[in-house]
Amino acid sequence: MGKALLFILPHLLKFFTVCDSPASRILLVDDLSDNLFLLQTVLEAEGYEVDTADNGNLALAKVADSPPDLILMDVMMPDLNGYEVTQQIRQNSSIPFIPILLVTAHEDANDIQGLALGANDFIRKPIEFDKLLARIKAFLQFKQNACSP
Repeated sequence: MGKALLFILPHLLKFFTVCDSPASRILLVDDLSDNLFLLQTVLEAEGYEVDTADNGNLALAKVADSPPDLILMDVMMPDLNGYEVTQQIRQNSSIPFIPILLVTAHEDANDIQGLALGANDFIRKPIEFDKLLARIKAFLQFKQNACSP
């Protein structure tokens, strides 16, 4: 069986912020309101604080205004797609490091593009919520541990 390995280059650790927040903040980005509602309901039931954006430009504005602890973003959106939003976030040095998980129905060949632009992981559609929650927890735990003395 394959194994997943989560790593971040040590020099990126300096970009982690607010480690002692009571609930991790997740930004959901999807142009379909049904998807936003479903994911928000699942994540809030797990105790996460959830904010939503229904397009890439709004996501960029929310990240610049108040960076979340993690971004869960659909790849296929009409204005700016998930790859373009990821690239803009990573190119903006004033934004702290935020794990970005892209949601896609595409095959593995597109993973390379997303990873090259700065995405940290992919969630495949249809979403298996137990796997989604495990990945979110792992990224947030890693981020929390990086902040601990």
